[in-house]
Amino acid sequence: MENRPQWGTRAGFIMAAVGSAIGLGNIWRFPAVAYENGGGAFFLPYLFALLTAGIPLLILEFTLGHKYRGSAPLSFARFRKGSEWIGWWQIAISFVIATYYAVIIAWAMSYSFFSFNTSWGDDPKGFLFGEYLKLSEAPGVIGGVVPGVFIPLVIVWVVTLGVLVKGIKKGIEVANKVMIPTLVVLFLVIVFRAVTLEGAAEGLNAFFKPDWSQIANAKVWLAAYGQIFFSLSIGFAIMITYSSYLPKKTDLTNSAFITGFANSGFELLAGIGVFSALGFMAAQQGVEVKDVVSAGVGLAFVVFPQIINEFPAFNGLFGFAFFTCLVLAGFTSLISIVETFVSGVQDKFNVSRKKSVFVGGGLAALISILFATNGGLYLLDAADYFINQFGIVLAGLIEVILIAWVAKELKNLQSHADAVSDVRLGAWWRICLSVITPIVLGYMMIQNFITNLKENYEGYPTSFIIYSGWLVAAAAIIAGFVFMKIKWNKNITVVEDSKGVSQ
Repeated sequence: MENRPQWGTRAGFIMAAVGSAIGLGNIWRFPAVAYENGGGAFFLPYLFALLTAGIPLLILEFTLGHKYRGSAPLSFARFRKGSEWIGWWQIAISFVIATYYAVIIAWAMSYSFFSFNTSWGDDPKGFLFGEYLKLSEAPGVIGGVVPGVFIPLVIVWVVTLGVLVKGIKKGIEVANKVMIPTLVVLFLVIVFRAVTLEGAAEGLNAFFKPDWSQIANAKVWLAAYGQIFFSLSIGFAIMITYSSYLPKKTDLTNSAFITGFANSGFELLAGIGVFSALGFMAAQQGVEVKDVVSAGVGLAFVVFPQIINEFPAFNGLFGFAFFTCLVLAGFTSLISIVETFVSGVQDKFNVSRKKSVFVGGGLAALISILFATNGGLYLLDAADYFINQFGIVLAGLIEVILIAWVAKELKNLQSHADAVSDVRLGAWWRICLSVITPIVLGYMMIQNFITNLKENYEGYPTSFIIYSGWLVAAAAIIAGFVFMKIKWNKNITVVEDSKGVSQ
């Protein structure tokens, strides 16, 4: 068996896994999703989704990577003949995400410096779309490269590829040991300051006040599963890749529980910070909290600059801290996303790590320039929506069906996890993965198709949606089959037997 690099410590692996899971979505997606789906009542379906889908899927992916000791394609190839394409599909999904995720980090990097003199002025929305992004008037008009976005984008890629070239122990592990504690400390400072602001109590009340009537609504439960699924970095090769670098005797089940709960803890912290700040903003404007609730790009780059403008003191410092948190959360996720295809290329083509980083990462960096153009935001919005809804969800569904129903290998994987873990998996784990998860993901997929066939996402023109959305999602699947046709290098052992693999 070929030598595979390893994490220096289990704590280093957990920090990297947590770093991958804690991303921009924790800060700008979770608070609004919780608020819109029953407030405090949302935490019940959210916890149920974490325990019946999130952590079981994390354990599954940790076990796959740990048992078969390879990147996602290699692990699937060793798991079952003919299933390698799923690993490449997941890597293609990661590749697409990496190309635009880097651009959002570049925006946050710019904004961390804009904070010191509140460069966005009294109209943060006009500044973002007009002065900073120089957004073209219509979707599909690419225009030229925007220097203000391109320059920080270059820095983002230099840092990311620099960390990855250093390897697992000296690169990714060291970076996460610096970035994650810094992120948590900075965010705690932000939250502490936010909860002491005038109006914070009203914001927190809006966030936590339970609307129990929502519990019976299927959409709320789907939102909970969706949030858990997108938040934990499941379904796009990351956790399989990261766990393949673990020593043979590592507690997988405990690691999955720690990763899952750490991610959810940060989401809760983000909710407290964001809604305290929104409560303050509502109080300053004399409106209700519901009138200022926002999510995504709008929350981070329009609403928060407005909040920073109204801060009683040290507003530049608060702004710098907030956007630096976005940069750090973005970096820890981007590093893990790029590592999936670095690892896959290394395994498949028997090239050095350095070459793999510069070929895979370099290609992603070049393509990312598309999102730094005048029409970049429209492309980013469509690509993000389609690769998430018709990439990650569908890949996760196929993965679970293959393992639980086609290969019927859950018991073998359970035995592997149990052999190295303190907490033994019971029948609940197999029931969650063979029944609950496929039903939920399958229903999400059907609903997604129906919604998107009825009307175009965000009302975008059909021609634009076809090439920036549907084709992007389809190309990821096609890439999976294309790469599977390429033969493995002779130094890699891919031997299947009735049990899956002989090593």
